[in-house]
Amino acid sequence: MNVLGIETSCDETAVGIVEDGRRVLGNAVASSLSLHEPYGGVIPEIAARAHVEACWPVLEEALSQAHLAPEAIDAVAVTQGPGLPGALLIGLAFAKGLALALDRPLIPVDHLAAHLYAGEMSDPTLQPPYVGLVVSGGHTLLCVVHPDCRYEMLGDTKDDAVGEAFDKVAKLLGLGYPGGPAIDRLSEGGNPKQVPLPRSHGKQPFDFSFSGLKTAVYHHVQKATTGLKREAGSQKLEAEAYAAIQPPASSLQPQDIADIAASFQEAAVDVLVSKTLKACQRTGVAHIVVGGGVASNRRLRARLAEEAAAKKLRAVFPPPALCVDNGAMVAGIGFPLLQRGRVAALTLNSDPNLCLV
Repeated sequence: MNVLGIETSCDETAVGIVEDGRRVLGNAVASSLSLHEPYGGVIPEIAARAHVEACWPVLEEALSQAHLAPEAIDAVAVTQGPGLPGALLIGLAFAKGLALALDRPLIPVDHLAAHLYAGEMSDPTLQPPYVGLVVSGGHTLLCVVHPDCRYEMLGDTKDDAVGEAFDKVAKLLGLGYPGGPAIDRLSEGGNPKQVPLPRSHGKQPFDFSFSGLKTAVYHHVQKATTGLKREAGSQKLEAEAYAAIQPPASSLQPQDIADIAASFQEAAVDVLVSKTLKACQRTGVAHIVVGGGVASNRRLRARLAEEAAAKKLRAVFPPPALCVDNGAMVAGIGFPLLQRGRVAALTLNSDPNLCLV
């Protein structure tokens, strides 16, 4: 069965075609990243307009890769949420039109569930249950994935997602947007022990908090570049100072920037790895799947794989093409959802706050 998946939750317009939930036949992505780079983040209105322009060309590219005619599509899956409201609406309208024109079932997909299912697509031997770690620009969470496409939430972020923290720290260091790949590359030449940074574990064992880590980097950079001291505890003053600070690339030595990047990355990875392993211990589940854009981070992959193996656990990371937002993961999970009868009417609405239900 060939399922077509449409993904427009943020700045990527993506269409994937997957056979029987596993075999990727086509996976086309058009990113509007270059339109957002001058602003240091995704602008929702720009993203929505880019989706309108890209939907048809990306669909044609996916069909071409798969060597299929539209009539060979058996079902249409689409990201219902979470994501940017306007961006989701574009993809949902496009999917409804295809489903209506082809007279095919419409399958609503949770974006976060699709990220985790990418692990099953990349490892044919993997079967639920497994502990799922989602790490992206908008989400950081732990859950247990059960065999019936059911998700048991263990914890999520209480402030910044880890990808957001990467972007903000990169901005402080003058590394541009998006920050994750830049910090990953730069950290290879840095000393992860050079800058002492906090590891926040929160009040609940599986919740995450990265705002304190980001703020600690800000204070270190501020002290290193200007020597300016702010009164502790003044959140308003801190927010104003954060917004006003200029990228210090010109006043810090390249090695200093690399050391800060490596120290920040190591602190973030420490928390992600320790909580994930603790979740396996608590639940008795021996397999881990990591999904989302930050799952491409090389240090996270190396640390989690090594420490999981030492505890006789197995960590699965999708290939980078299935870590970023893509249509193949949406098409992939559409197959088991369709088997369970999870189809929707053409009156389906988007849900920007959807989260593993």
